[in-house]
Amino acid sequence: MGEIGKFIRGNGLQKKDFIDSGVGCIHYGQIYTHYGTFATDTKSFVSPEFAKKLRKAHYGDLIIATTSENVEDVGKAVAWLGKEEIAISGDSFIYTHSQNPKYIAYQLQTYRFLQYKRMNVSGTKVTRIDEKSLSKYIIPIPPIELQGKIVAILDRFETLVNDLTTGLPAEIAAVKEQYEYYRNKLLTFKALSA
Repeated sequence: MGEIGKFIRGNGLQKKDFIDSGVGCIHYGQIYTHYGTFATDTKSFVSPEFAKKLRKAHYGDLIIATTSENVEDVGKAVAWLGKEEIAISGDSFIYTHSQNPKYIAYQLQTYRFLQYKRMNVSGTKVTRIDEKSLSKYIIPIPPIELQGKIVAILDRFETLVNDLTTGLPAEIAAVKEQYEYYRNKLLTFKALSA
């Protein structure tokens, strides 16, 4: 990831700084409790004056949680697809890049990334992942057009899974399992033999 993008650490934002309206912001804890693969709006806001002191994410950036209580949530990313820049908290990174933002976010949901995190996090009560570890994670990068096609398929699966509010729990679990299987297949590229 370090070769295709840049990590910028968030700063200074705490939940006590939230207000009812103003400049949109994302606190690291909200990444894994409130947001999915991408977002166009924020749940929280800070004053314009306070926002001037904070680092900002722009359209297409990923916001990555660097701290959590467990390995599954640390490293969770949300692709920011909103029109306005937003402030982010410490214990998160802004990841700027020139790839399809949802493609990168989906890559950070794979079983392969979970396995990588298990070997590269630190801490017991509070789990952390650092820039050095994230920078070394290898993501297959197909042409941008193919990234878009992969994202379109995964978006359809995600919509299907999230819109299932009725039906047998076994059917819902089967669709989720199928989604995860195809997501991992679409995001895993075998090396071509010479």
